[in-house]
Amino acid sequence: MIRIPSALLACALLAGPASAQAPTTPAPPPRAAYGESLTLDLAKKVMAAAEAEAVKNSWTMAIAVVDTGSNLVTFQRMDQTQLGSTRLAEGKAHTAVEFRRSSRFMQDAVTNGGVGNWWLGVPGVVSLEGGTPILVGGKVVGGIGVSGGSAAQDAQTAQAGADAAK
Repeated sequence: MIRIPSALLACALLAGPASAQAPTTPAPPPRAAYGESLTLDLAKKVMAAAEAEAVKNSWTMAIAVVDTGSNLVTFQRMDQTQLGSTRLAEGKAHTAVEFRRSSRFMQDAVTNGGVGNWWLGVPGVVSLEGGTPILVGGKVVGGIGVSGGSAAQDAQTAQAGADAAK
């Protein structure tokens, strides 16, 4: 079996066919500075709001809340949520806090192809919608990641949680 280093693979993906016109990656949204990490009480409030949104819509979700160091603060997997959603929810939360933007940005970049595919080579990045930074006073204090439904359902649930921190 031939192993291709990820950096080499990323270069190959970026290069693409010589005749192809690669679409451009969308400009990143403005990113807030990091603030103090969220408290356990705030993480619980974010979690409760996200869970309430999922329950209201009869969605089964895995929900992860991380601090500014990308450390897991609270997590829950609702009954009957697929097991794979656990890793995805955590990954989306890590992605949102580490890059200080919604994981939707990475999903859109990959969907557009071309130079946006470089996100596929970044270790630990989950380029799927459903990860949202948690902002307090305009500063990132953590991130929430949700998985278990469609991309739009995951994002709606994550946003409900993040909005509870305001």
